[in-house]
Amino acid sequence: MLPGVDGHAPGAGGGVELILASTSPYRRALMERLGLPFRCVAPRFEERVGRAGEDPGNLVVHNALGKALSILDAHPGSLIVGSDQVAECAGEILSKPGSAPRAVEQLLRLSGREHRLLTGVAVVQAPRADAPPPGELPGRTALVVNHLRLRELSRAEAETYVRRESPLDCAGAYKSEGLGIVLFEHLRGDDPTAIVGLPLIALGRLLRAFGCDPLGE
Repeated sequence: MLPGVDGHAPGAGGGVELILASTSPYRRALMERLGLPFRCVAPRFEERVGRAGEDPGNLVVHNALGKALSILDAHPGSLIVGSDQVAECAGEILSKPGSAPRAVEQLLRLSGREHRLLTGVAVVQAPRADAPPPGELPGRTALVVNHLRLRELSRAEAETYVRRESPLDCAGAYKSEGLGIVLFEHLRGDDPTAIVGLPLIALGRLLRAFGCDPLGE
């Protein structure tokens, strides 16, 4: 059985369907590494944009959980995964740039500076349609923080990179798993997959808490 096709995860107990509340090709590719069948469903959730002085960790966990919860009612009995990510530099929260000029400006803002990339992940289990209402919704979240430093970049280098890799949908305006790796002096953290958008170490731990083990039979 191929991952990402059937959606029923062995090891989750009773053929529970596993859903990734995302249409991101990066998160889908990461999820496939776990070898569990799943399917992707677009979340019905408007991400909250960080405000000045807001804790970016709280923000990404809020958004990750909101994405998972937004499709909960439509998929009774399913195990649902949500994730979100922002970059933070000197107290400023940087989300997806969305355009080439904004991506260039994000890179120049990070040039030669240390910043944090914060990734939130949430797993919730929707009660089955025939189950009694639960006392509280079973859900777990995790926050993963990586510390990164870009080397000093010229505007020409930033513009060339953005033109070649188009990281418009990436917080921080880079793809470290691609050409973007040449932008860095260092990447430090406990989970490199979190930098790409879905922290698999933390997600594996959360899934096991629900009885869904990628190494289970």
